[in-house]
Amino acid sequence: MRKIHLTTFIAAPYQRVFDLSRSIDLHKESMKKYREQAVSGIRFGLIEEDEMVTWQARHLGKTRMMRVKVTEMKKYERFVDEQNEGNFKMMRHEHYFKPCDNGTIMIDIFEYDMPYGNLGKLIDSLFLFRYITRLLELRNQTIKEFAEGEQWKRLLLK
Repeated sequence: MRKIHLTTFIAAPYQRVFDLSRSIDLHKESMKKYREQAVSGIRFGLIEEDEMVTWQARHLGKTRMMRVKVTEMKKYERFVDEQNEGNFKMMRHEHYFKPCDNGTIMIDIFEYDMPYGNLGKLIDSLFLFRYITRLLELRNQTIKEFAEGEQWKRLLLK
């Protein structure tokens, strides 16, 4: 099993960062380059505990689908989404939000396991780990830009 651990400082209130992190619309915005779309389940707005979304996107030259469910949520502190169907053998993404004096510390712990035995491990070590890390960093940068600017209002003040 592989683990990616990212820490991002965002100069915005933790409640705003938490809600942007579970925004289906912001996720689509952050993954525009990959034509990522929510194709079933919750397709717009803020995902809640026990809700599912199926994502479709173009990654690594192929259209891929992944269904995830929010399995845990403690409002404004943490939530967890896990793969129900998709290309990983297992995927679990933990999101943590810690208020600090001048903003929020956002922590991502992304764990996954590849299928295909040794071949999957080779693919992961050659490029997949770095690819997934870059996707998570791109998403976090988008959350940061929206939260610190005025764009958050268009997603959260409807």
